[in-house]
Amino acid sequence: MNITLQQLDEQNFHDVNRCDGTFTVDSRLVVFAENDIIRYTIVNVPPYQKRYPPEELDYPTYLHHPDKAIFCAYADGQLAGQVIVRKYWNRFAHIDDIVVDVSFRRQGVGRALLQHAVAWARDRQLAGVMLETQNNNVVACRLYESCGFQLGGFDRCLYQGLQPGTDEIALYWYLLFTNTT
Repeated sequence: MNITLQQLDEQNFHDVNRCDGTFTVDSRLVVFAENDIIRYTIVNVPPYQKRYPPEELDYPTYLHHPDKAIFCAYADGQLAGQVIVRKYWNRFAHIDDIVVDVSFRRQGVGRALLQHAVAWARDRQLAGVMLETQNNNVVACRLYESCGFQLGGFDRCLYQGLQPGTDEIALYWYLLFTNTT
């Protein structure tokens, strides 16, 4: 399979948010802090399907902007995923969204998108890359960790406004660049 990445432009603008990001939750991370290090264990849960709504962003402002971008991944010419990244206030690149279409999972698309966002951040001499996901998205957490990201924080209350009583925990992952100026 040939994976190519293209920055969002007028020709592929119609591809934004067309990926099916549905995933199966069958486990979750249980996070805890120990000696100032955030650690986790993984526990199984009864399986269920989950899909997050698309980010509510002003997508046309991402066209030809030096501090934010959307990259679409194509596998053999078919839309396979997207990543939305922008320069954040703290000199990090912030990944607002990364999604791989359900039919292209476990084929390297997510890794390619993540690596492209990292390269984008390095090109801008940023301090690193950060993103947020949830403790019930274990597959994504394993991808981030395998790409060198470390768990830098968590928030038990972030989703309470959307779903009171939820046990979802926001997890903040960071890839720190050591050679930044």
